[in-house]
Amino acid sequence: MPTDILSTVGDLEVTVWASSPDLRNPTNFDVDRDGRIWVAEGVNYRWSKGRDPEGDRIAVLEDTNGDGKADKSWTFVQEPELIAPLGIAVIDNKIYVSNTPDLIVYTDVDRNLIFDPRIDKREVLLTGFNGINHDHSLHSVTFGPDGLLYLNHGNSGALVTDRGGNTIRVGSAYDGLLGRDSKPLYGVYPAEYAGAKSDDGHVYVGGFAMRLEEDGTGLEVIGYGFRNSYEQTITSAGNVFQNDNDDPPACRTTYLLEYGNTGWFSEDGLRYWQADRRPGQDIPTAQWRQNDPGVIPAGDVYGAGAPTGIAYYEGDVLGKGLRGMLLSCEAARNVVFGYLPKEKGAGFELERFNFLTSNEEEELAGTDGKGGRVSNEIKTFFRPSDVVVGPDGAIYVADWFDPRVGGHSDQDKTASGTIYRIAPKGFVPEIPNFDLSADAGRIEALKSPAVNVRALGFKALKASGQESLPAVQGLLEDENPFIRYRAIWLLAQLGEKGVETVESLLIDEDPIVRATAYQSLRMVDGYNLLEVAGGLSKDSSAVVRREVAVSMRDMPFDKAGDVILELAKSIDGTDRTELEAWGIACIGKEDDIYKLIVAQIGEADPLEWSDRYAALMWRLTRASSVADFYIRASSTALSTKERLDALTAIAFTSSRATVDALFRLVGEEGIVGETAKWWLLNYRNTRFANFGVDARLKAEGIYDPDTIVVSGSVIPQPQEENYLSLDRVLSLNGDVERGAAKAAACYVCHKVGDSGVEYGPDLNGWTSRQGIESTIRAIINPSEDIAHGFEGREVVLTDGTIINGLLESQGDPLMVRSMGGLRQMIPGDRVERVKWYNRSLMLSADQLGLSEQDVADIVAYLSTLE
Repeated sequence: MPTDILSTVGDLEVTVWASSPDLRNPTNFDVDRDGRIWVAEGVNYRWSKGRDPEGDRIAVLEDTNGDGKADKSWTFVQEPELIAPLGIAVIDNKIYVSNTPDLIVYTDVDRNLIFDPRIDKREVLLTGFNGINHDHSLHSVTFGPDGLLYLNHGNSGALVTDRGGNTIRVGSAYDGLLGRDSKPLYGVYPAEYAGAKSDDGHVYVGGFAMRLEEDGTGLEVIGYGFRNSYEQTITSAGNVFQNDNDDPPACRTTYLLEYGNTGWFSEDGLRYWQADRRPGQDIPTAQWRQNDPGVIPAGDVYGAGAPTGIAYYEGDVLGKGLRGMLLSCEAARNVVFGYLPKEKGAGFELERFNFLTSNEEEELAGTDGKGGRVSNEIKTFFRPSDVVVGPDGAIYVADWFDPRVGGHSDQDKTASGTIYRIAPKGFVPEIPNFDLSADAGRIEALKSPAVNVRALGFKALKASGQESLPAVQGLLEDENPFIRYRAIWLLAQLGEKGVETVESLLIDEDPIVRATAYQSLRMVDGYNLLEVAGGLSKDSSAVVRREVAVSMRDMPFDKAGDVILELAKSIDGTDRTELEAWGIACIGKEDDIYKLIVAQIGEADPLEWSDRYAALMWRLTRASSVADFYIRASSTALSTKERLDALTAIAFTSSRATVDALFRLVGEEGIVGETAKWWLLNYRNTRFANFGVDARLKAEGIYDPDTIVVSGSVIPQPQEENYLSLDRVLSLNGDVERGAAKAAACYVCHKVGDSGVEYGPDLNGWTSRQGIESTIRAIINPSEDIAHGFEGREVVLTDGTIINGLLESQGDPLMVRSMGGLRQMIPGDRVERVKWYNRSLMLSADQLGLSEQDVADIVAYLSTLE
């Protein structure tokens, strides 16, 4: 990739640090204390398995003369068992390789940087991760500021027992089995243990993040409900950020609230988001279940993509303006996104910008969102797979380099790859040479901008115990706040005097210091956390209260009840992150908390509930509150959102009163009645199976699968030779007034102004966002580039009837919306098959009887709409 087509921010420059043949197909990489880069290669990825019969490599690259470019490379290890490993971490002489089904640790005993089985050690630290040679599987290790190892796994399932005998079971309807690797691990499909409790008593589904001790004990799930989060990054304040992949256009970059559920699957892991998409929900809301209690905010949802590596910059080489920058690779969009996260309540505001890109125009190709169609423009070949911060403070980015991304495919048969360095112009790398036998060197290591290099300082200082206390305490005065936070975590592990220092920080004026101090005390064995939690539950900062809340998850009600009650008093009904943190505190003790809340801060009239009280009741979703929520859902005095929230709270309970309330609400006009019916239809055989819903649906004339009439809806095949001329339309002057009249042809599929239906994309503001030429192309030949989220399906019934349309729900009944906004419920036993529709659901301009002048007029009119 020529560096002159790669753009970055400010006065930084991009240079090539290494390229093929020194490395091949980099899936992930890390950097050691001496600035050497270690690369996990994926030459045998998916359909290319066997391309290198000797297996994939862990390669090491080095810049020996300090000129900013690698001049030496070699193989640390290559073995047939390494098949497209997706993660590597170098922590001193231990090299952690994530190679499903195993987390492998190579110990370079003689420290010669080459694995020798006669001397060195190879052990499987953990095993049981499903998804062999599949990217929805095990990803890289990151050393946390607390001294634990963090890593994550995609949604292909895991049945893992740690070195202490603790088992986690994380299943779902997805098994990650494709092609030649089609057998599930242990012969057990993830769906068979979906919804099962892990040994800690909690249920986790989908992809998940975890942490553990270096010896393989203490394995703990810290977040779940992902699709395929490729990696995680942990700040020195203990905040975890991640990105996640999508099916349609809803990739995300997210602050991962501890123990939070991101919502890709249902609670039992057996229902995809499509089956639970409710009437009126857009795709990002439905995909990440943002209207459901028990799901954390999705963060920045930016559309279709393929996010990969992620890192957090805490150094100073790039300038203080970029200190605290979150970097997220987006391979489908040929970009590394940058964010400068800002605290907002208990969560973060994530404003995205392009930190590094080859494709400022965003003319994407070779992605799933583009149907896999590739381009010969090299700017679309930049596929950043990982990003790390070096010990020199520069940013390093690995490029997989391929015209295609996603679809388990790679088309670059040369297996090329490159590592770029982003640094100030004229940058001369300086890598500290620290001595770990003395406190000064240990402190230097702890201050490193490279996260896994910090581990050396942390471990050495911790091992020296209270002797290192003065040196670590000195870091509390460091100008860089992230270094101060690192010191707090370490002090809590340096004995009684260190703990006393941390306790004194619980009243610091900086809320991040207070929150970090509280988190670090959770690491202290035998520490009585409740002694400090009570006071901090009243803290003025939502960040501090958030940390107190999640720490209450596994405490019994008789100990945690008063703290949780106090936390409830600060809920304002608008901060979803704080509400979900509070909900996590209530897990396993919801009934007791409900009674306590009603007794202590209850509000009698449901129509007069404060935002706080309504939010608390909504998050608890107790059957005891169904009657109150029915009053809210049926009241036209409340907003539509408030009514739908009340309806959700009802539907998340399971009782006869629940079903009675939903049937009464079916009679409400508009979206409330429609949604109540949806809940009954979609959960009649699961959550409401014991309450005679099917018989009542028939008796009340709502849904009878035996008598329902399904109408065919087939989009006629366009004839390419009849397509209008793009150049001709572009040459014409459009008339707004005529266009307003002709736009009536669009009403059958689109909202135009205040008219039309919600079927295809809303055309208000469409042209201002997409441009005139793109709008013309979409009208002339809609199949050329189908808008994300509007890919159609073809439903074929057992009697041969065909329905083309958009799937609104994949449950039973199947709900399909067709041209003109026609919605139909199709009984599951009448469906023979459902497949993707291979062209647009929209009619082309010639099929609508439009001339080239008509199109020019319509586009002129659409340009006036916002």
